[in-house]
Amino acid sequence: VNFLDGIDGLAAGVAFIASAMLFIHSAFVLQPAQTSVSLLPLALMGASLGFLLYNFYPARVFMGGGAYLLGYLVGALSIIGGAKMATILMVLGLPLLDFAWQVLNRMRQGRNPMHGDRGHLHFRLQDMGVDQRLIVLAYYTFCASFGVLTLVTTSQSFKFLAFGAMLVLVLIGFGLVASRASSPAQAESAHTAPP
Repeated sequence: VNFLDGIDGLAAGVAFIASAMLFIHSAFVLQPAQTSVSLLPLALMGASLGFLLYNFYPARVFMGGGAYLLGYLVGALSIIGGAKMATILMVLGLPLLDFAWQVLNRMRQGRNPMHGDRGHLHFRLQDMGVDQRLIVLAYYTFCASFGVLTLVTTSQSFKFLAFGAMLVLVLIGFGLVASRASSPAQAESAHTAPP
């Protein structure tokens, strides 16, 4: 989740969506329902939403290291809440694939894979001139759509097909953005160059 904390509202919003899916799964999908466990993602939903009210663009409050806590809590809740691996992978598919894409690119270039840059999808879209709010809402829509898809289907093979479709969509999107965007180094120098 820390890799998402690059533009206003992205990390908190995706954490809200992930915790909402975990809440719905533990309260309504699992039989018997795990009502005591479902309170934990509900609390994370409240905390994320409360923060998001002040962190959405233009942000008045910034998260800082809180993204680490959000990532830890989403991971821990997905384990103790009884959610299937497909649920959390589908909700966080775009951020996870973006992370993997960046780590592989940095390693291929001989750079430290954990050293940040503007190569992430949300930064590249921003450098292409896409409105920050539109980027965040597109991430929300993507994460929520695939999360709901895993909640409404029980077929394991359909979930694998949906994950494959998501993988193909994301890779095509990464390819299109990479071919149209300037390199992260050029984009970074454009943002730091004096007027």
